[in-house]
Amino acid sequence: MDWLVKVTIQLKESILDPQGQAVKSGLEALGYKNIADLQVGKYIELTVSDEDKEQEVSTQVEEMCQRLLANPVIEDYNYEIEELA
Repeated sequence: MDWLVKVTIQLKESILDPQGQAVKSGLEALGYKNIADLQVGKYIELTVSDEDKEQEVSTQVEEMCQRLLANPVIEDYNYEIEELA
């Protein structure tokens, strides 16, 4: 069975986001003055094959996020798992 995993990674709220501030400033310079806040993050999609149970996929994705995809010290992450037909 194949699974589609969608991972979203954002800096924790207590961490300064200089890239987000630069994008916000750029939008303001273009005339978009109503942007109250902006954060830049990462979005990753991956397909996991040969797993029968969603819980097994979830365990793998947790390990991937903790070990490589995210930096748990400064980033929060969440993910969605969808069964592919």
